[in-house]
Amino acid sequence: MTGPDHPPPPPRRRVLSPAERISEILFGLIMVLSFTGSLSVASAGRSEIREMFISAVGCNAAWGIVDAVMYLLNALLERGRGIVTLRRVRNTDPARGRAAVAEALPPEIGAVLGEEHLEAVRDRLARGPEPPKRASLTLDDMRGAIGVFLLVFFSTFPVVLPFAFMQDPWRALRLSNGVAMVMLFLGGLGLGRYAGFRPLRTGLLMVAVGAVLVAITIALGG
Repeated sequence: MTGPDHPPPPPRRRVLSPAERISEILFGLIMVLSFTGSLSVASAGRSEIREMFISAVGCNAAWGIVDAVMYLLNALLERGRGIVTLRRVRNTDPARGRAAVAEALPPEIGAVLGEEHLEAVRDRLARGPEPPKRASLTLDDMRGAIGVFLLVFFSTFPVVLPFAFMQDPWRALRLSNGVAMVMLFLGGLGLGRYAGFRPLRTGLLMVAVGAVLVAITIALGG
């Protein structure tokens, strides 16, 4: 029910933003490309390809777990920082409270808000309920961490599956690289649209950046 006394509920925020989802997929792609890119198809037999397949899947599973744990840690730190900021707003004089509000906002937004708007936000925060004593993880945080793991892990398979179904390693590698380049391009396209950049240029740039990062990873033994 909505109306003057029953405002509509705020829209539910996505657990992972589009940028976070695309970034995790791109991270998984770059990791798996470091395995397929180091495979020598001229001398690779089925055993070498099988070992590469298992190593790529295992590596992305491990990095998916690491990334998920770091996601939870970052969520906890961000929530703790929010509580510190809220306490600062509530327990200091109005001028310092407005400064704390401005610091918590993105710079582009904080720069255009006048003193009256900052004061309105500060006053509302000061009159609100007491913040919790300490930060804690939520169900959405756990869902986000699971999403991070799944994105990194499942981004492995489009790139390595050609080696599982094709007998010719050279053709499998060409198809694998083609799939990876398309995925990198589409990821860059999505990031460009999300951030307001030129999508086509961002997609091509992501392909180039991905190729450079894979080369560096392989050169450093990654």
